[in-house]
Amino acid sequence: MRKLALSDDILLSIEKPARYIGGEINMIKKDPSMVDIRFCMCFPDVYEIGMSHLGIQILYDMLNLREDLYCERVYSPWIDLDKIMREEKIPLFALESQDPVKEFDFLGITLQYEMCYTNILQILDLAQIPLKAEERTTEDPFVIGGGPCAYNPEPIADFFDLFYIGEGETVYDDLMDAYKSWKCQKTGRQEFLKMAAQIPGIYVPQFYQPEYHEDGTLADFYKLIPEAPDTIIKQVERDMSHTFYPEKPLVPYIKVTQDRVVLEIQRGCIRGCRFCQAGMLYRPIRPRALEFLKQRAKSMLESTGHDEISLSSLSSSDYRELPDLVYWLIDEFHHKGVNISLPSLRIDAFALDVMSKVQDIRKSSLTFAPEAGSQRMRNVINKGLTEEMILKGAKDAFIGGWNRVKLYFMLGLPGETDADIEQIAVLSDKIAREYYEIPREQRNGKVNIVTSTSIFVPKPFTPFQWAPMISKESAEKKRFFLLDQVKKQLNAKSIKYNCHDADVSELEGVFARGDRRLCNVILEAYQNGCFYDAWSEYFQYDKWVQAFAVHGLDIDFYIKRERGEDEKFPWDFIDIGVSKQFLLNEYHQSMKETVTPNCREKCAGCGAAKFGCGVCVEDRSQ
Repeated sequence: MRKLALSDDILLSIEKPARYIGGEINMIKKDPSMVDIRFCMCFPDVYEIGMSHLGIQILYDMLNLREDLYCERVYSPWIDLDKIMREEKIPLFALESQDPVKEFDFLGITLQYEMCYTNILQILDLAQIPLKAEERTTEDPFVIGGGPCAYNPEPIADFFDLFYIGEGETVYDDLMDAYKSWKCQKTGRQEFLKMAAQIPGIYVPQFYQPEYHEDGTLADFYKLIPEAPDTIIKQVERDMSHTFYPEKPLVPYIKVTQDRVVLEIQRGCIRGCRFCQAGMLYRPIRPRALEFLKQRAKSMLESTGHDEISLSSLSSSDYRELPDLVYWLIDEFHHKGVNISLPSLRIDAFALDVMSKVQDIRKSSLTFAPEAGSQRMRNVINKGLTEEMILKGAKDAFIGGWNRVKLYFMLGLPGETDADIEQIAVLSDKIAREYYEIPREQRNGKVNIVTSTSIFVPKPFTPFQWAPMISKESAEKKRFFLLDQVKKQLNAKSIKYNCHDADVSELEGVFARGDRRLCNVILEAYQNGCFYDAWSEYFQYDKWVQAFAVHGLDIDFYIKRERGEDEKFPWDFIDIGVSKQFLLNEYHQSMKETVTPNCREKCAGCGAAKFGCGVCVEDRSQ
């Protein structure tokens, strides 16, 4: 029987003890004494969020295929256990072996969103690992970061020994082999980091030095040792059908955010939305083969017992064999009570036909993401969606029996006017009107429109990385203006308006495009009690303002100003394939309200063709 790190008394005193005991279905078990490398994979948020992350499931499965390596997991302890662990001085432990994380060779932290940065420090602190990389010795694990936020690693650079830039399927084996070689040589910590720095896609922050102009902008970013490369090139998995993908995913004992089998049907996107970081980072689009997906769907459903499968993609409708896959899933599994979830799907005749077969329409709602209310703004952001398409999709859905629609928009987009914001309310009303044009006897009760807005945050490696972000005061004004416009609509009683917290968005905006000077701000805020910042009930804005003041940094500097076209960015040393010149051209196109065709209509020469895969090389005559 496994010995648990926490006593029964502690487990019985905290919320959801199953978060900390491991032993889940399909958990991989190895003898830690029989492997050469121990790797702890971390998602710096609560268990229910982390267990829903596909990337960790893929890496967990991939790394454990190595006989010489045991990959385990850790998540952020919730507030109640955090307090007990500090009081009792209990070191943070991995779920599989229940051993302290500080005894591992690597701690790999996935960076999915900026508001988890203080949770990274919580993890290190509870694990009793020095918070700053420069203070660690050969007795400490190497801390490695990866994921979308690693594409601007500078605001958290001091806390990591190295970052993996790109997709994990490519050079992790090379890194682990280098570690084994270093371990045999018994040289210092710096020697391994020098070896790692020469592996494509690996960034070692302590081998680089930023310098700043008097106005606070970046003057230079140079390497300190010859082994460090000038440019870090993003690593891309070129063949999505002959690569790692779990056949036996972990199944938790408690309900998590994504309590289902997740089948990634393709990676990347052809659409080129100018606000979307993922659409640029994961270019080019690379589909998985139909037979590969069928085999994985079958094995994952059989090995987990889940009654739902979700098809994951940035834009599912752009997967060419989607009808074949979905109708096969319906024939194979729907009679067994398996629900098929299709996020990121354009609402067309195929989508409605599928959803009518796989969903209980009395319980489901349809989701549209117009992102902007006016056609002018949709052209600015290159959304590629017309009002006619939106209204037709809604009308067809209403005729098919749906009566609930969720709409997602952004406030504060570059060049936005009050007239554009007003159109969010107008479009919501127009969709409601489509419902009431259906004869009364054919309607399914009253229509319910949920209109939600988030604050636009400019992100690195997007055309809007030069754009200013609105202040939280401006965001408040825009939200109240929109609420007033919603109340003026004919169908106001059918429209519910939700909005995102502007304080959190402001900080996200700072971290997204920030530089290395923010490391001390994040450390200051953490030491003053900030963590779980992504959770509104624990977000402490005043403490963040204080931390910026202590270190003489200005929030407005990072969010309010438009960047100069020749300004150096803290992330310019990373090559994602998509060129800076292409992004700048797209920024100019946005100001002209000009739409750029998607990748399958016409190649825009973004630069991702250098990877020689996906849409860049597929037969465009298909």
